[in-house]
Amino acid sequence: MGAPIALCIAGSDSSGGAGIEADLKTFSALGVYGACVVTALTAQNTKGVFRIHDVPADFIAAQMDAVFSDLAVGAVKIGMLGNAPAVETVAAGLDRYRVRNVVLDPVIMASSGDPLLRPGAIDALRKLAGRARVLTPNLSEAVALLNLPLARDEASMRTQAEKLLALGPEAVLIKGGHLGGAESVDLLVDANGCKRFAAPRIATKNTHGTGCTLSSAIAADLAKGMPLKQAVGEAKAFVSAAIATADRLAVGSGNGPLHHFFRWW
Repeated sequence: MGAPIALCIAGSDSSGGAGIEADLKTFSALGVYGACVVTALTAQNTKGVFRIHDVPADFIAAQMDAVFSDLAVGAVKIGMLGNAPAVETVAAGLDRYRVRNVVLDPVIMASSGDPLLRPGAIDALRKLAGRARVLTPNLSEAVALLNLPLARDEASMRTQAEKLLALGPEAVLIKGGHLGGAESVDLLVDANGCKRFAAPRIATKNTHGTGCTLSSAIAADLAKGMPLKQAVGEAKAFVSAAIATADRLAVGSGNGPLHHFFRWW
């Protein structure tokens, strides 16, 4: 039997810290073969995003057809899609190939604060959420999807995750990294309740690509056949260790990347 295969559908980060570059590094670090469908090219570094070039929707579809017609994809991670036609094209492709293990990271803004999703695409992204096994928004992404104020504590995080379940995903992992405090807490909410995942907060500015890495780590573990809760726990531990060792890399002068290969370098 061959290696498990995961597919990332996302934008390219020219600095290598986020997007498909982070996804493929994560897949490799976790022992999963990675394929990719590129939705956008970005000119960015650790200090910001300077230009975005959208990949035409028909070419996104062609990439999906090429991969799914040949590779036994066990899980799909979706990140930056850029615009409504791209979102709709990806949704149609997931339906065409009946993909179940979908991890949807609803990328709306870069960690630098630069927008990565066109204003008219939020409704399409809400519809895409219904095809996800797990939706992984951070606090600001939950605000954009729900049109609600920013969650200020774990109770309001859980309430918002429960509201996001109404969009149709099997589960919602709402990420509380921006809440502050001694711990970084994420909540996994599904029809059966809520599970809390916590890790000590690490003092570093090198957190570029954290959301991409977490969602791709979950996808990698789902491709291996792990249950969702175990996959989330393993992914949380991997990301925490990659953040804790990020300062060893010293990449760029802004918000640097995680250390995806901390176990080997």
